[in-house]
Amino acid sequence: MKSSRIFASVTVAFLTVALCTVAVGQNVGQNNATAQEVIAKVREAASALSKTGDLAQFNQKQGPWVWEDTYIFIQDCSKKTMVAHPIKPEMIGQDLSSVKDAKTGKSIYPDSDAYCKTVQASPSGTWNEYWWPKPGETAPARKITYHLSAKGTPYIVNAGIYDDKATVKELSKLSSMK
Repeated sequence: MKSSRIFASVTVAFLTVALCTVAVGQNVGQNNATAQEVIAKVREAASALSKTGDLAQFNQKQGPWVWEDTYIFIQDCSKKTMVAHPIKPEMIGQDLSSVKDAKTGKSIYPDSDAYCKTVQASPSGTWNEYWWPKPGETAPARKITYHLSAKGTPYIVNAGIYDDKATVKELSKLSSMK
């Protein structure tokens, strides 16, 4: 009888520790946006922008378009400039070709005309990879960004994930699924 109580106590203690470990791991992981979240938010933002044309909502650092470790930013293909950025508002008005990879120093969009045409021609959007600091950090991290045209506007809606392993190819397959 005594040994069964000890066994039960040890089992309960083990399960408690195991469940706490899982919960802590989940909380840590919740700080990173997933590719699925990025796709859903970009599509939602593109739809909202198509309906309202309201760029101001995408410049709010505390707004609905900033979550986990990522955010929506908007580019204007008619002007080839950044037009909304909640984390780095100083980028608004910046020419797309002057936006540099934080690690290599090379332009992320060296040919903004070709970039815009490619995104606008892709109904499921496109992905690209570059190095960019996470919000609140200065060190560059590998970022893979999803780009989708907002129908009926000159705007490209973007958000990305910071991930060392995901590939553009696998993310493209994911975003092409409805």
